[in-house]
Amino acid sequence: MPNLKDIQRRIGTIKKTQQITRAMRMVSAAKLRRAQETSGRARPYAEQMRATLTEVVRGLTEDSHPLFEVRENVRKIEVIVISSDRGLCGGFNSNVNKFAEALIARREAEGCEVSIITAGRRVREFFKRRRSDQLREHYPQQGWVGYAQAADIGKTVSGRFEAGEVDEVILVFNEFVSAMTQTPNEIRLLPFSADSIGEGEGEGEGDEESLPHEIEPSPEKLLAVLVPKAVEVEVYQALLENQTGEHAARMAAMESATRNTEELVETLTLQFNRARQAAITRELVEIVSGAEAL
Repeated sequence: MPNLKDIQRRIGTIKKTQQITRAMRMVSAAKLRRAQETSGRARPYAEQMRATLTEVVRGLTEDSHPLFEVRENVRKIEVIVISSDRGLCGGFNSNVNKFAEALIARREAEGCEVSIITAGRRVREFFKRRRSDQLREHYPQQGWVGYAQAADIGKTVSGRFEAGEVDEVILVFNEFVSAMTQTPNEIRLLPFSADSIGEGEGEGEGDEESLPHEIEPSPEKLLAVLVPKAVEVEVYQALLENQTGEHAARMAAMESATRNTEELVETLTLQFNRARQAAITRELVEIVSGAEAL
């Protein structure tokens, strides 16, 4: 049984750890609020981008941009997996890593050749141990998410898709549901398709008069600008969702760790008090025994 000094030393160590976890929880809570605000400001822009594309494409009868092209025989797939650079966020990174691994294994079983782009040190380390020969570019997530990184990723995969190097691009990330829930999710980034693109294809039959707005100089020229930008926006939104989920997961993990330290301190304090009471009782028994012997 440990002596009183050992128990006191352990209680002091745990209390110091408790101060660290409590501080990290407060920092993560502040970052979470900021990340939610940033993601909330970007979401209307992404939705409006898709709505604009939907209306522009509605007046066309065929694919008018190479990023819309759906390949009949999908043989080469590129998977973009997003995680965080840091740990101490529970199962946030391991969940998306396992989700991506299962997705890649499933597509390989279908006969596809898969290459991997990573955004985040944790996912890079995960696939470096398992699929190092399939890795391509890596984008660290140090600091705050910026649009420049999303644009870089979007231009890279769009260029490969247009050149025919890949037939499909899939984006895997943690979707922020709530402060307690972050769900791994996948979306098909390329070939790109705006929401409800197919709803109006048969209605206008290529006649621009069916569009609610007059487009100048032409829908094709507008798509040449909007579609690559929309791909970048999708990547940016996924990076923001992942960033928000990371801070939420770390806040929850640090809150759980703080509760655990509090329970451990209570247990050790009770153990200390019992040990001290036993020591006092033993000393009293020795004194009484010595007095009776005299």
